[in-house]
This record gives sequence, structure tokens and C-alpha cells, in this order.
Amino acid sequence: MVLFDNHNHSQFSFDGKKASIEDGARTALASGLGGLAFTDHCDFFVPPMKAAYENLVPEVFDVKAQQEEIGRVQVLLNADTSTDGKNGIRILKGIEIGMHCDHHEDIRKKLSDSSFDQVIASVHYLDGTDPFYGGYYEDKDWKQAYGRYLETILQEMTWLEDFDIMGHYDYVVRYAPYPVTCLRYSDFSDVLDEMFRYIIHEGKALEINTKSYQNYNGREVTLDAEILKRYRDMGGEIISLGSDSHSPDRIGAGFNEYAARLKTLGFRWTAHYESRRLVQLAL
Repeated sequence: MVLFDNHNHSQFSFDGKKASIEDGARTALASGLGGLAFTDHCDFFVPPMKAAYENLVPEVFDVKAQQEEIGRVQVLLNADTSTDGKNGIRILKGIEIGMHCDHHEDIRKKLSDSSFDQVIASVHYLDGTDPFYGGYYEDKDWKQAYGRYLETILQEMTWLEDFDIMGHYDYVVRYAPYPVTCLRYSDFSDVLDEMFRYIIHEGKALEINTKSYQNYNGREVTLDAEILKRYRDMGGEIISLGSDSHSPDRIGAGFNEYAARLKTLGFRWTAHYESRRLVQLAL
């Protein structure tokens, strides 16, 4: 079984200063992964509170520098592996585009001006706030907060169209203050069905983001298997695994566990994209 980690951040992301592409690629190679993608952050909207804290608006990386470094490391590791008999590793050029209703033109231009292997479409900021810092959850109960986040993803991804992977749909649960630590299909079946219907019809991938499923401030966030079952029942087969790493030690985290769960649920493949073309590898 060959697995790709399709969601990683490097020194080119605003929050990836300790994550060099070379260190990440060497870690992935040593751990037995078949490949990894560096999908650095690109968000044109940054909430005012966070922007003041980071002194960074927008969170946009240097695509040319990132891709040149990926090319350098790919050549370096191919040279290294040719001398020790290992099979090498594929390093993919990606972007995690932060979808936001006020920056459609900026997003379109960024994607049209550059070539990537794969594009992850995610929502990090909404309603002028940042869930990481907690402001988003004010004056909302858990169902309002989680539902609003899903509705925003659906609205923005159907506008964008130009992406490959729908990123971390349950990101909103990670930093929430509520005792409800699982985004359950039964609570949001209508909007989840719409999301699945769209990505299945358009040939996009559903991401399992393993960074979400850990302890956050004493809350154990979990994945609802019913979401994967429903996606599968509707005809969904394209699944992407991503660690959302910001340091080499998290690359591929939890992949064996979630690959085994996928297989148990009847999935046959994991997916990644090369030059924006779907590649599926048998589980």
C-alpha cells in the first residue's frame, strides 16, 4: 500500500517557519510514504485582530520560490536514492487556497497565474473572524457554528470550481468551545449531501485531515464514520489523506489507522493529483 500525504506546509507558509521542504521530504521518504504535496497557505482575507497580531496581510506565499525549492529537493533526493537503492519519493507542488467571498478576483488570479499539481480549497476565516482564536463561536451554539461553517464551504467551493481537494470540512470543530467534539452526519445531513453531490459530480476529492482528530484543550475531536459511509453510498470514491503538517514530525500522522478504516468501509483507493490530473492508488 502506497500512501501520499497531500496536505503539508513548509517554510513558505506564514505558520510553517520550522518546516523546511527538504526536512519534510526526507521525513516522508524515511517513513515509507510514496509522496507528499506542499500545499502552502494562501489567504487574501485575514481577520483584523489576527492581521494586527501577525503584521501580515494577506497570507500569501512566494509560489516561484516554493516551486524552485521543491524542484531542487526532488533532484537532490533522486540523486541520494539512486546511490542507496531506495525507490525515491514524489514531491508535488500545491497550494491551499483560503476561500473567501470578498476576494474572488484575487483567488482566480492567483490560480490562473501559476501551475500546481494540486489545489486544496479550504475555509479558514469567515464572518470576519478566525475560529482558531475563538471569536467565530461567540453568540453561536455548536449547531449554528458548525452548520454555518459547512454552508460557507459549500457556497465558496461551488463558486470556485477550480480546485481538486475539499479541505478539512470539520476544521471548525478543532478549536470550538463546545462539548460536542464530532461533526456528525445526522446533524447536518442536508448540507453534507449537497457538498458530496457536488464533489462527486465534479470529480473532486474529500479530504480526511488527520490533524483534526486529536486532543485540543482537553477535547478529543473524532471523525464520524457515518459521513464516510454516506459519501461512499452516494458514489464517492475519491479520498485524499492529509496530515496538515507544519513540522516534519507530523507528516503522515495517523495514515495507517485511517487507511485501514477506509478499507473497512469499502473504499478501494486513496487519491492525489499530479499536474491537476487524478491519480488513485490501491489501499
